[in-house]
Amino acid sequence: MPDPYYITTAISYPNGPPHIGHAYEAIAADTIARFHKLRGREVRFQTGTDEHGLKMARKAEEQGKTARELADEMSSKFKHMCDALHIEYDRFIRTVDDDHHRASKALWERMEARGDLYLDRYEGWYSVRDEAFYYEKELIEGEGGERLSPQGTPVEWTTEESWFFRLSKYRDALLELLRGNPDFIRPERSRNEMIAFLEGDLRDLSVSRTSFDWGVKVPGSENHVMYVWVDALTNYLTGLGFPDETDNWRKFWPADLHLIGKDIARFHTIYWPAFLMSADLPLPKQVFAHGFVLKGGQKESKSLGNVSDPLELAEMYGVDTLRYFLLREISFGQDGNWSHEAIVTRTNAELANSFGNLCQRVLSMIHKNMDGALSDYYFDGADRTLLTIVQRACRDELPEAFEQLRFSVGIEAWLRAVFACNQYVDEQAPWALKKSDPTRMAAVLQTLFIAIRDLAIAIQPVIPEKSKLVLDQLGIASERRSYDDLQDESWFGALVAKGHMIEKPAPVFPRLELSEAVAA
Repeated sequence: MPDPYYITTAISYPNGPPHIGHAYEAIAADTIARFHKLRGREVRFQTGTDEHGLKMARKAEEQGKTARELADEMSSKFKHMCDALHIEYDRFIRTVDDDHHRASKALWERMEARGDLYLDRYEGWYSVRDEAFYYEKELIEGEGGERLSPQGTPVEWTTEESWFFRLSKYRDALLELLRGNPDFIRPERSRNEMIAFLEGDLRDLSVSRTSFDWGVKVPGSENHVMYVWVDALTNYLTGLGFPDETDNWRKFWPADLHLIGKDIARFHTIYWPAFLMSADLPLPKQVFAHGFVLKGGQKESKSLGNVSDPLELAEMYGVDTLRYFLLREISFGQDGNWSHEAIVTRTNAELANSFGNLCQRVLSMIHKNMDGALSDYYFDGADRTLLTIVQRACRDELPEAFEQLRFSVGIEAWLRAVFACNQYVDEQAPWALKKSDPTRMAAVLQTLFIAIRDLAIAIQPVIPEKSKLVLDQLGIASERRSYDDLQDESWFGALVAKGHMIEKPAPVFPRLELSEAVAA
């Protein structure tokens, strides 16, 4: 039995509505979760919202709301996004949840018992937008000469009493972790950045605030609330029942993968493992810091006012189309661009014209020219060659690439098999064989039937709804659609023995048109 698998996204900060970057991370995580389920693993998948902190408190004040009112309103938008994009999470966690407050306090108490928390006074630069502290040497100069964070966000000088975490105490252990375990953080770029940070002037971390009260109260210091990242990171534990020894805790911790954006790598690969070391808890197995989704070469953000609504894109082009485009277009771990033109062009070329047209032609010919009935047949050399190409892509190349989170590489291998099928159709010309050699025609069409089944099973993590429609039209039972089923050589004979019939198919991948409104 394969080991259980626990994957998380970063929990989204809901001071504004979701943008394409939030959708990208959720889609990628959902694809990974579905992939491991298809490989027979028991999967736990968690996402949610990070609702505390100064940024939320100020935004609520600006809007004349309480922080909780704003949190409830905005968190619901992120949950709706996940549901609309077919994100199959096991828990959508909110940091306002009672069990999360309990878990955060339990982690704090463990760090305090270790002697790693002390009370002092904080003076330094703080970015409200990033909810992050920065050293003077990290700051950059803006166009007007003002100081900015490395992310280009405003910083302000902060002075207040604060609890500190002895981060410097864990420098050597963290360096050993990052140097000795190259896979702990991927890609390599992020690992090198974090090692360079640790090799610098690593100071202890301010982990509480007194200037506002919207957050988890520090145990024994009720005038302090926890630094939002202490609270936020703890969500990965909360969702498994920490601090209780639940079945989920025993089964799924440590996490197999924290999937995050590259701009929050420091919090997840330096602060988080240090907190866990202090609390004497196992470390996650891997953190993957993906890149940004850019539009016109620029990162989308609420502050820049260039946010694209992912639900509008899904409504315009289809959920599976958006999922496919983002994972196909962008090399995972790097930044990538999107545009309406790119979505339409790639979808039409690869899903509509290639895979969709293949499915529609083959099933239509089986329905029309074979009365929808499958039969036993003999393979010839061309048939075996095609099925070898398809099986290699679906059984080996795509799964191996997806294991390494190389989605575009895996999809490319899958697409080469689709192209091979279309080339085989053109070469074999089953429409001409109908009169000259109907037995051979049946062999060609049924070879393609087998290939389409394999292709539809393999691509399910990326386009789950469209794959289901194809497999439904093929008549493949819902319980026979796992990756293990790709290894089964007897399934086709079983369908023939049952007298399986193919109904007239309906198109699954319609061509897209670029509207004048978005093209302008």
